Amino acid sequence: MTPTARRTALLWVARHAPAIALALMFLGPLVFIALTALMTDRQALTSDLWPHTWNWGNFAEIFEKAPLLTWIRNTLLYSVLATAFMLVSSIPVAYALARFRFRGRRLAFLLVITMMMLPPQVVAVPIYLIWARFHLTGTLWPLILPMLLGDAFSIFLLRQFLVTIPREYSDAAKVDGCGEFRTLVRVVLPMARPAIAAVALFQFFYCWNDYYGPLLYAGTDLDNWTLSLGLAAFRSVHRVQWNLTMAATLLAMAPVIIVFFFAQKVFIEGVKLTGVK
Repeated sequence: MTPTARRTALLWVARHAPAIALALMFLGPLVFIALTALMTDRQALTSDLWPHTWNWGNFAEIFEKAPLLTWIRNTLLYSVLATAFMLVSSIPVAYALARFRFRGRRLAFLLVITMMMLPPQVVAVPIYLIWARFHLTGTLWPLILPMLLGDAFSIFLLRQFLVTIPREYSDAAKVDGCGEFRTLVRVVLPMARPAIAAVALFQFFYCWNDYYGPLLYAGTDLDNWTLSLGLAAFRSVHRVQWNLTMAATLLAMAPVIIVFFFAQKVFIEGVKLTGVK
């Protein structure tokens, strides 16, 4: 390496030192999990950080010792349906709050913000009793069906983005004969893709990592366990086999990391633009 190239590299490292330190801080636990997942059960209990042998069979073994495919299926069902229902119900509400002028609009928006600040544990008991009367406890439907009524956080973010779209576009569509629904579908939604992607990823990640909801409603039925619930039980059973626990954890984290890796650009853009008024 020439002195000029070395100087350029050192300047780049010095300029990005805080970002490099933060990246190492966040990547450190992930690397530790990956390396432990490839160790033997005995080595995983030692202070060694590098595997003596690469035990790729650990990933196959966890499928034999736990119904991982069932947990993945339930988690996908919960995450995908809840996200789809949230988008179908939240987008029209956010559009109405952003574009329509009606009596009580400010009060409705205030109620949305209030629901964002309401902890779910406060209403857990009465909501549980309601679902118990419909005989849906023991399943994931009490977590999926409420998304048909909208999500306060998603409505807030979508509304903040929709108010930034100039009204001239929707007015031009109405002049051409489009109704409100057609204007929403043909004009507004294509322009709101970053915000829609952002709220969809937020909801998907929340459902994928949710532990409290499945524990409350599906904790008594093993066939409806999700990954988060199953991993907690798997760790309790295999508490001395940290290599298997880390392998199962890595498999549970992989889909979320892959989705965010491919959608990070639109996700960041949507989060950034939803804060602009």
